[in-house]
Amino acid sequence: MAYFWCTDHEAVEDEQHGCRAEVRLGPYPTREAAERALESVHERNERLDAEDRAWEEGS
Repeated sequence: MAYFWCTDHEAVEDEQHGCRAEVRLGPYPTREAAERALESVHERNERLDAEDRAWEEGS
């Protein structure tokens, strides 16, 4: 079973019941991981931004 975070309803949905793909984040392996979707995206973006800055600065 896969889980998704619906950005329209701000809720976890399973793979069989939910909104269209354009408003979903995932899939995630567990309901708990899907509940953390926005936090995970934020953490990943911060890490990638830091890597970009380091690359641009030649570090």
